[in-house]
Amino acid sequence: MYLTKRQKEILDYINRYVDENGYAPTLKEIGIGFGLSSPATVYNHIELLVQKGYLKKTPHQGRGIELVDGDPVRTIEVPILGQISAARIIQATTAGETVNLPPDFIARKASYALRVLGNSMTNEHVCDGDLIIVEDRTTAEDGEMVLASLEDKKVFLRKHYLEGQRTRFQPTNPAGASWLVDKERVRVQGVVAGLMRRYR
Repeated sequence: MYLTKRQKEILDYINRYVDENGYAPTLKEIGIGFGLSSPATVYNHIELLVQKGYLKKTPHQGRGIELVDGDPVRTIEVPILGQISAARIIQATTAGETVNLPPDFIARKASYALRVLGNSMTNEHVCDGDLIIVEDRTTAEDGEMVLASLEDKKVFLRKHYLEGQRTRFQPTNPAGASWLVDKERVRVQGVVAGLMRRYR
């Protein structure tokens, strides 16, 4: 299960607190540590860390948070570089937003994420709010979903198939039409490696 940046920060804070004090912080202490005035916000973060298997919780105890035994949590932080809608990138992100992924989720370090807006790609089981994880690559195999552009124009997201000296791009929207273009007009910019979905 992947962690958001804030969840990773809170988990790291709890680890440090336990190392320094020998016991877990209270929700109030976590809130103070992050400047969060609402206990409900801290509670929600802790509940999600419990659900994802990083923490255990003992009910009705002020310091009832317990780190799950095992290897230290290792994640790789990748940037969220923009938003994509109707299979086209519509907005670049410059605020430094990131997401933490398990190391075995991505095969290459040069990866990034795009946030999906709308439900135009549900034919590929891609829904509003999902994060598409993209490997930064310039080549692709048949059937892979790629970020590409034609002659350096607007970037799009489609499935990629080689047909002789041409490339066929199959749309993610069932209402769209496929394109058949000369290979030299195509510039592959990345290949979709995975999808992350949050249910809360």
